[in-house]
Amino acid sequence: MKERLEKQINFILELDKMKNLYRQTYVLHENRKENDAEHSWHIAIMAILLSEYANSDIDSAKVIKMLLLHDIIEIDAGDTYCYDSVGNSTKAEREEKAAQRIFGLLPEDQCTEFYSLWREFEDSVTKESRFAAVLDRLQPLMLNYTKGGISWQEHGIHKEQVLKRNENYFSEADELAELIKSVINDAEKKGWLK
Repeated sequence: MKERLEKQINFILELDKMKNLYRQTYVLHENRKENDAEHSWHIAIMAILLSEYANSDIDSAKVIKMLLLHDIIEIDAGDTYCYDSVGNSTKAEREEKAAQRIFGLLPEDQCTEFYSLWREFEDSVTKESRFAAVLDRLQPLMLNYTKGGISWQEHGIHKEQVLKRNENYFSEADELAELIKSVINDAEKKGWLK
């Protein structure tokens, strides 16, 4: 096998570990939490369906790539719950180290491309990365809401925490922002958020 193909195959096999990385969000039709692979697939489909709601013209293919790549680093860094202040204090360092190792499995050109897309998502300054962040926030929010706010209740999450997590992205997609606000307000009324 040629070295390039061998590196690509090794990277593909490494990605299988995402199937065993469980998040705090529950799937709708079972009593279990979703894994990173399911999350990545779900938000990539969302990008295909919902890109028309971005407030500016975006490169949908780039958004999809970012969404498929952004959680790969959790193979090493683990999934840090978005409301875990202690875990989030070391998240950037753990994720950078993981990105270097995991994307480093690839041939140099793909390593550079994938790392750059991951970094762009993390830096969240381009219109594509900011829209991708909207979808990355919307997906677990909708699952959690549809499942009766189960993980919010398990962790004692307050409405203000959910608003704060989302508010920096409200300017990226007006209709999706209104949906997010509506869901948060209704979850509070139903007692799912403190």
